[in-house]
Amino acid sequence: MAIEMPDHDHTTAVAMDEPNARTTAAPSGDRMALFPEGDITTFRQRWHEVQNNFVDEPRHAVEQANELVGIVVTRLTQVFDEERNKLGADWNKDVSTEDLRQILRRYRSFFDRLLSV
Repeated sequence: MAIEMPDHDHTTAVAMDEPNARTTAAPSGDRMALFPEGDITTFRQRWHEVQNNFVDEPRHAVEQANELVGIVVTRLTQVFDEERNKLGADWNKDVSTEDLRQILRRYRSFFDRLLSV
């Protein structure tokens, strides 16, 4: 998956057992991708078309922008639903307390990612 979040918006989780643990900004190389690279390329190409159409047909360009944003939001919802379902499958089986701690860390990381979008 590959839409990148800006550095100032993206946070990563720290170890749960650290006192006063806080989330910290992720370095540029640690960005989590939201969409496959091909999807990003397609979305960006469509956005450029929308912008180019504005000069000749401003109202139509805004309609296209609204449609494209709707498509991206729908796809983003699907991506996050899939990720949530994977997390849910991990703790619904017989696991140790340590496994549960790791799962909770992944949930926290996912939660931070949701809030940074």
